[in-house]
Amino acid sequence: MHKKGKVYLIGAGPGDPGLITVKGLKCLGEAEVIIYDYLVNPELLRHARRDSRLLYVGKKGGEHSITQTELNKLIVDEASKGLVVARLKGGDPFIFGRGGEEAEVLAGAGIDFEVVPGVTSAIAVPAYAGIPLTHRTYTSTVLFVTGHEDPDKEQSDIDWKGFSGIGTLVFLMGVKNLPSIIENLITGGKDSQTPAALIRWGTTPDQQTITGTLKDIEKKAEEANFLPPSIFVVGGVVNLRDTLGWFETKPLFGKGVVITRPLEQAHDFIELLATEGARPILFPTIRIEPPLYWTGLDGAVDNLEMYSWIIFTSANGVRFFLRRLREKERDIRELKDIAICSIGPATAALLKKMGIHVEMVPNEYSSEGVINAFSNIDVSGKKILLPRAEIARDVIPEELTRLGAQVDVVTAYRTVQSNANKAELQAHLDKGHVDMITFTSPSTVANFVNIMDKEFKLPEKVKVACIGPVTAAAARKNGFRIDIMQNEYTIQGLVAAMKEFYRKENEVKRL
Repeated sequence: MHKKGKVYLIGAGPGDPGLITVKGLKCLGEAEVIIYDYLVNPELLRHARRDSRLLYVGKKGGEHSITQTELNKLIVDEASKGLVVARLKGGDPFIFGRGGEEAEVLAGAGIDFEVVPGVTSAIAVPAYAGIPLTHRTYTSTVLFVTGHEDPDKEQSDIDWKGFSGIGTLVFLMGVKNLPSIIENLITGGKDSQTPAALIRWGTTPDQQTITGTLKDIEKKAEEANFLPPSIFVVGGVVNLRDTLGWFETKPLFGKGVVITRPLEQAHDFIELLATEGARPILFPTIRIEPPLYWTGLDGAVDNLEMYSWIIFTSANGVRFFLRRLREKERDIRELKDIAICSIGPATAALLKKMGIHVEMVPNEYSSEGVINAFSNIDVSGKKILLPRAEIARDVIPEELTRLGAQVDVVTAYRTVQSNANKAELQAHLDKGHVDMITFTSPSTVANFVNIMDKEFKLPEKVKVACIGPVTAAAARKNGFRIDIMQNEYTIQGLVAAMKEFYRKENEVKRL
């Protein structure tokens, strides 16, 4: 029996990937084919199935990669193969997005479809600019208008005279037609002193906002070279922006921050940066892989009863140790008589999540901190297991041996250079999109230099942030100037130090 296809018309939201709905993400994860637009944040595509086909059909500045007729046919053809298709559209599918037309075509072809509403830019973008569309003191009426009507229409459907009594007007896709919109509004009865705002790339770290009045907003837009995609808001509520602006005042707003750590470890860092308004730029310089041979770790796992302590110096060490434990058909009950030391809170949190009690977390999250923590413990004659990266500093085994312990260092994983492309980062640098490079381990530094080559020089304006003194030392050795190194050697601590750095920088600028 032929499998029946289905299409989800999904609103992707206005740009911030966190604004897609829960149902939208669920349907996206089910799709075998994803057909997406220019204004869809690429971050959302990370939620696709690994075997899903991604088809870009966007248009930019009026230039179509595919006509609407061809797009309609593509959606029908893919669903007719018995596939689940996600038609991912910026904002909401039925708000000036031609989703209604696509739904009509699907209905005519007898193909099952569902509409998953999205957060429209008409509402979200002004909100991110600190402009409430309604307010008891200002207005209880709001109107959404397309700034770009169907060019094939014989005459406009827009009732410009009727707009004079509406409290808030929101024009989508209206920048190119801004002069005529303003002229029609004033001719229709709107006061030329009515507050107005233009918001570009709303809800993203690239958001820009210009405020003025109907009389001067066009001139301000020309001076700022204000380009699409933009929203035009007209009404007294624009005056609330000075009080209610919240997004563009975030500590790291608009800062492009390069993340050099492995992709699989970048998620928390991305979320923290995005929460503070930054633009995370993924450039993983290393990849985490299993050891070439499991011999050392297998020997330790087979003889766990010999050890008094296991010291984990990274979350990767935990993951690969537990993976091998499972693969050898053993489990965490084998660790019940072994004390566990974690180098820091992130590693400790992972161990606790796995149901493993952590005996010790040093005050200083470093190899030296581990040694200081053990200085008051008698380890003479004790066997200690240290599952770690293939290449690492020898401070812990050397110092514990000096204290009388017998330390077995085994390779749990390797860090190898990623396939990151130098040209990708160089493109961001050339466009001025990079404000900071972050390094979270000496290996991220070494491999960054290898990828970019030793002749590479960071632009003067680009800052360097390191997660601790060991990483900072590796960066200095490779010729980098260190601008930020926090006291708490965690990702949370690093982001906090970045915020403080820019807070102080902004204070200096204001003086």
